[in-house]
Amino acid sequence: MTTTSAQPAPSVSGDDAGAFLHDFRSMSTFGATPGGGVDRQAGTFADGQTRTWFRGLVEGHGFDVRYDVVGNQFALLELAPGAPYIAVGSHLDSQPLGGRFDGAYGVLAGAHAAIRLKPRLAAEGTEPVFNIAVINWFNEEGCRFKPSMMGSSVFTGKLPAEQVLATTDPHGTTVREALEAIGTIGDFSLDVAAYLEIHIEQGRSLEDAGLTIGLVESTWGANKYEFIVHGEQAHTGATVIADRHDALLGASSLVVAAREIADEFSTEEHSVITSCGEFTVYPNSPVVVASRVELLVDVRSTDPDVLAAADAELHRRVAEIERKASVRIERGAEHVWAAKAYDEAGMRLAAKSAEALELPYGTVRTLAGHDSTNMKDIVPTIMLFVPSVEGISHNEKELTNDDDMLAGVDLLTEVLGRVVMGDFVSPNASGD
Repeated sequence: MTTTSAQPAPSVSGDDAGAFLHDFRSMSTFGATPGGGVDRQAGTFADGQTRTWFRGLVEGHGFDVRYDVVGNQFALLELAPGAPYIAVGSHLDSQPLGGRFDGAYGVLAGAHAAIRLKPRLAAEGTEPVFNIAVINWFNEEGCRFKPSMMGSSVFTGKLPAEQVLATTDPHGTTVREALEAIGTIGDFSLDVAAYLEIHIEQGRSLEDAGLTIGLVESTWGANKYEFIVHGEQAHTGATVIADRHDALLGASSLVVAAREIADEFSTEEHSVITSCGEFTVYPNSPVVVASRVELLVDVRSTDPDVLAAADAELHRRVAEIERKASVRIERGAEHVWAAKAYDEAGMRLAAKSAEALELPYGTVRTLAGHDSTNMKDIVPTIMLFVPSVEGISHNEKELTNDDDMLAGVDLLTEVLGRVVMGDFVSPNASGD
């Protein structure tokens, strides 16, 4: 991380700050969990409630709300009739027993930034060259429906809409059925000229460095695989070890292999992070050797060559595990994105904005995937972070302090204001 010193962030107060915190706490009641988090998985009743609440909020400030074919929610604010749109947003869906801040903070921050700008620009007598679209992307988290970043993947042409609509959750409900049930599916489409996103860091680097703002310079590369381990069902008491084809043993060996690969390929220059999740064991009985296990394996790195080497080792280990555990391992769907830099001009603009507000900032990389990961591939994109306390995320204990949230909204307002005035992209720009 590189850092730039500035005076401590000024304390935030007043009507704008109070309005944001009030709305954030109201939003956090939808899908609230006993541990202080939220459970708003994509397309569920709680997700629908939050979307309806958000629609009411922005319509009360003069936005027009639309939905596209895969449920992306667009809150449109017209500032320059006939002009292209600058998009700003994130996602309102969450992980099971997730935190209140992940994604939802960025959507609400985008809305409040736009709400603040409208009267400010009018009072200054300036004429924006862009309109604003605040976007709540559908199913960024990818826990109920796979893959993650689903809505922005369709928007950017990386996934076909019909494939997504036919995707089912573990209970057989399709995306189309889920969206129809909560009434947030339509046929709207929009070209955008640029994209902005602010998010909690989901890491510790900003907190450790005592910084208020992170300017995201690049993503990590990630290879995410669905594996199916095929074994043979048998009696756990009557079947001797030599005769077993234990799918759970094969899956467990994959988990261990992934962790060993992270340790083996990480260096001081480039880290490798691996993880495994969402185990589904069949028949999942205490007296039956597992016949099949479905799981996900995720490999990430800052360096494409290191990622490729770690990935190759993972697949070499797969063949080895098949032999040792006497199972067959099938590779299913995959979700891959490459390490890629964000727009340098956008980083410079964000840095100038942070300096103007006297907010201490530094440059960071994002380990997690975000909708900006997709958007940066089609339009100039700016990604910003605010600190996460102790780096905790995807957890009910996830926390970003009020002052940091408010500083982030202040910065996003400043950046968005400069972008809608044409300081980042040409007024003739539009998305692909």
